[in-house]
Amino acid sequence: MANLLEGKIALITGCSSGIGRATAINFAREGAVVTGADVNREGGETTIKMIGDSGGKAEFVLADVTDAAQVQGLIAGIVKAHGRLDCAYNNAGVEGDVIELHETSERSYDRVMAINVKGVWLCLKHEIQQMRKQGGGAIVNTASVAGLSGFPSLSIYVASKHAVVGMTKSAAIECAQSGIRINAVCPGPVDTPMMERIAHNEGAPGRKEFEAIVPMRRYANPEEIAIAVTWLCSPQASYVTGVTMPVDGGLFAS
Repeated sequence: MANLLEGKIALITGCSSGIGRATAINFAREGAVVTGADVNREGGETTIKMIGDSGGKAEFVLADVTDAAQVQGLIAGIVKAHGRLDCAYNNAGVEGDVIELHETSERSYDRVMAINVKGVWLCLKHEIQQMRKQGGGAIVNTASVAGLSGFPSLSIYVASKHAVVGMTKSAAIECAQSGIRINAVCPGPVDTPMMERIAHNEGAPGRKEFEAIVPMRRYANPEEIAIAVTWLCSPQASYVTGVTMPVDGGLFAS
């Protein structure tokens, strides 16, 4: 790819590590001016420094996607600084407890739903409002292969990602005539801190077990997900909306 997002103003939530960090770096490499948001200041600022050291343009904003005022302020700040918001990647998320449904705590349920569902909803809400005003834009949400099927011991995470898939499709239809494209990526196993936490839980499949069920027999690199997100936000995907794209090494090919 070469300058797919040249001059675009972009937001990425959950930028402090993993897929969010890789996508922020790739957006900047492709010419975007990036705002990275996260509750992890140290990780987020490290991402922004990595972009700056490579000659890209980026800034970090400390923001909690579960807080409506902070999300509204985040979008307003980008628009105040740059005049618009062209691309948004709603990536902030958590896995919650890796445990069977009947043993899941209410606290864990509330946290997963707040970040993975309410956080995506709040970001979509304010991103769409801005993009309608300016006449268009592109949004990608992080769902998961867990939003396409069931997985044992991850029932609340699975439910949250099914919700992201549903919001993506519904919002895409609502915005189809407003110049706003809304899609989701559905990663399979990815070499990220979240996946390592899942694999190290008692009773959960380990890395070798996860790799064994993927036809390509390996985890994805975060950069492989980032490239898919970049393409979905780019003009090359101008007729693509409402898609929940598996990036999963063939896991959902059959």
